[in-house]
Amino acid sequence: MSVLVHDARRLDADGVVDGFWLLGGPQGIVEVGTGDGWRARAADAGTVTDARGAWLTPGFLDLHCHGAGGASFDDGIDAMRAALAVHRAHGTTRTVVSLVSAPLPALGASLADVADLCADDPLVLGAHLEGPFLSPERRGAHDPDALRSPTPLSVADLLESADGRLAQITIAPELPGALTAIEAFAVEGIIVAVGHTDADFDTTHHAFDRGARLVTHAFNAMPGIHHRSPGPLPAAFDDDRVTLELIVDGLHVDPAVVQLAFRAAPGRIALVTDAMAAAGASDGHYHLGSREVDVRDGRAVLEGTDTLAGSTLTQDLALRIAVTECGIDPVDAIRALTLTPATVLGRDDLGLLRPGWTADLVLLGEGFDVRAVAADGSWLTPPTQGISGTLRR
Repeated sequence: MSVLVHDARRLDADGVVDGFWLLGGPQGIVEVGTGDGWRARAADAGTVTDARGAWLTPGFLDLHCHGAGGASFDDGIDAMRAALAVHRAHGTTRTVVSLVSAPLPALGASLADVADLCADDPLVLGAHLEGPFLSPERRGAHDPDALRSPTPLSVADLLESADGRLAQITIAPELPGALTAIEAFAVEGIIVAVGHTDADFDTTHHAFDRGARLVTHAFNAMPGIHHRSPGPLPAAFDDDRVTLELIVDGLHVDPAVVQLAFRAAPGRIALVTDAMAAAGASDGHYHLGSREVDVRDGRAVLEGTDTLAGSTLTQDLALRIAVTECGIDPVDAIRALTLTPATVLGRDDLGLLRPGWTADLVLLGEGFDVRAVAADGSWLTPPTQGISGTLRR
């Protein structure tokens, strides 16, 4: 089966093109063009969709996500599948499954679940360990009893449990043994992120020189920028090797700071959800790992505190907030959801609407509301007659 979408408004890191059409399937994007050229290829498609001027973007990627729909990634493979389904309906076609700090045996079991899920689901890009090698002073919502400094043995144990499916790990580089651990993970091809850290400017630079290439939810759970003590953020802005995650939900980072980040690191901002179980669900009481979380008006905090405990964000909402509330150019915003995270992951087949690239697609209305989602050239959330005029063959 293949999909053909025509009369779309293409939006990707290459820019905006009106009257755009695309033919794609499991083998990737076969052909693109503008105008009426699609008519000659309609017979080759399993479905033909008139986008009627809707935005057509690559599928969103999420480097940092903990759950959705009432399900947490820490609760086993069935919960992982349930949460992923929610995010896919909101345009996220590829996900890194994030796990919060826990004792090493529990993390090992969760990593084994992610490895099994990856073997069954190519849309899962691996695991992200957000801990346990985090600063107690900058732990955020993480369980302080689960935190520890890295040792060669703990690094080896996690690598063995992950069975080659550990995509990313967050480390506070100031911890004893952390720089050695960063190098050990980087040598294995794992993306190392600096985060939940109290590191100074120089220590952060050392982390980047040892192989760290990402900043976990920049501005959150780390020192701010001080004119006499610059800390990790100026080190990251100054290093073209480094990408910075941002949670653009209107709560974690002020819109003016979002703008600053996009200006300071063009092409190096990756929008992430850091979503917990309440994403795509109602307010109420949830858990994040071993911690109890209250959600009110979409704001998740540790029970009895004002400490943010992840978000209730989906990537389509992150796009809307970035463009409409933060004033980010749509091309820059969509790059931060697609091509930039794909580049972080070393995936040169994801993130653009070009022939030969993977046919992960999102159709969006004028206000960036999701109309349809496809992955590997197959509709996950199909268009309907009343929305985009799909013709099924």
